[in-house]
Amino acid sequence: MFTSKFRSAFLGFALTGALATTAWAADVRVSLTAIVDHPALDSARKGVLDELADAGYVPGKNMKLDYQNAQGNTATAAQIARKFAGDKPDVIVAMSTPSAQTAVAATRTIPIVFSAVTDPVAAKLVKSWEATGGNVTGVSDLPMLDKHMDVIRKLMPSAKRIGVIYNPGEANSVAAIAELKKLATRLGMTVHEAAAPRTVDVASAGQSLIGKVDLFYEPTDNNVTSAFESLAKVAEQGKLPLISADPALAERGASIGIGTNYYDLGRQSGKLVVRVLKGEAPGKIAPQVSPTLEMHVNRAAARKQGLTLTDELLKTATRLID
Repeated sequence: MFTSKFRSAFLGFALTGALATTAWAADVRVSLTAIVDHPALDSARKGVLDELADAGYVPGKNMKLDYQNAQGNTATAAQIARKFAGDKPDVIVAMSTPSAQTAVAATRTIPIVFSAVTDPVAAKLVKSWEATGGNVTGVSDLPMLDKHMDVIRKLMPSAKRIGVIYNPGEANSVAAIAELKKLATRLGMTVHEAAAPRTVDVASAGQSLIGKVDLFYEPTDNNVTSAFESLAKVAEQGKLPLISADPALAERGASIGIGTNYYDLGRQSGKLVVRVLKGEAPGKIAPQVSPTLEMHVNRAAARKQGLTLTDELLKTATRLID
């Protein structure tokens, strides 16, 4: 038989263990996936995690975080999504359109918050930009194409032919090009496309447009972003200005990057994740668009690509890179 002293010690140990088990069971579980690692998605992911930390959700303390990267492979993305669906986390955070599409295909019940998706309606993640029920919400990086084209026309008033490299298997890019064509037609311009279904195809796709276009404009295509330096070299060789819809890509060789701040987009996405973790149904939260617009200008790249920058543009730049 236990002595009174031993019985007290045992009960104390058992109680401590029970409390620890309860605390662990109370941890939230967040599964996060991205189609590929590149600076924009990395910044967005950091924004999500920083927002969660500020709300009190910290990996290793009260949150189990499972991060999986598909390395640019949609089949791998689908495997990750199925694994997450089987794990039954409290929320799946899907960065990029391919990752979000595979997550939505894998589960109709687990809450999903997408991030860095250009057009969630065209990608069939949600039925509309309204809160329409279901298990999905998120934040879009929908580019402000009219403002991008305004910058191009001011800097290159004689430019008529826009070259675009893209992955035809990525709904983000297909939707962006469709809108770009509509806008270009109204402006008396034409869009010339070259497909790059793999990252290794980006440089050759760019080379195929030399002599056929006046500049390169790149939407937020994950394949192109992953191999952006190779396209920048092509732009330099062909003396073709390279304009990107991601500001951060100015540092990697674009003359101008104009668009969403992806860290801020991640913070905005993180706020939705917090709302879901606190019990709000994602289907009651309308998809959002990141409101930030930044312009980074790489003066060295502009010189190499034959683009003359105006004082007016330089004064309005968020960041100048030499």
